[in-house]
Amino acid sequence: MTWKAPSVERSRQLGGLGTVTERQMLEGWLTWHRETLLAKCAGLDPAQLARATVEPSDLTLLGLVRHMAEVERSWFRRGFAGEAVGEVFTGPSDGNEGLDGVEPADAERDFGLYRAEVEACDAAAAGHDLDETFLSSRGVALSLRWVYMVMIQEYARHNGHADFLRERTDGATGDG
Repeated sequence: MTWKAPSVERSRQLGGLGTVTERQMLEGWLTWHRETLLAKCAGLDPAQLARATVEPSDLTLLGLVRHMAEVERSWFRRGFAGEAVGEVFTGPSDGNEGLDGVEPADAERDFGLYRAEVEACDAAAAGHDLDETFLSSRGVALSLRWVYMVMIQEYARHNGHADFLRERTDGATGDG
């Protein structure tokens, strides 16, 4: 049996985020966007995940999953937590943060690496105050709150791309 991207069980409902603490709201929106990206991939086989469907772009759903693993690691672990970890999928000079080098044969592994990175990033932020700061690679002081906000916008932007990629793959639309 050929592996397919697993279905996603939503862990949060957006309506429940209207009256929670700021931290719960940021974590809830980030979780929702993470799950949305995976929902856009659910049920697709490796070849479908690695297919560029919105010409002339070579963007793929699998590339987006890989890219978001890189972005998560960059902001939460290398930036905020100061961990000395390399890239998940790319070398330091790549510049495309996981978008290139997509291989259908690696889809199941890549999804596993993404999920592991999300868990590691959640662990890196756990127990820290939203006002806690770090210096960016450009020497700018940024807070953990800022990291959550930049991650939410990054997912929102790429989930829009995923909408088009999925619709062009099999006609599926919606939040998953």
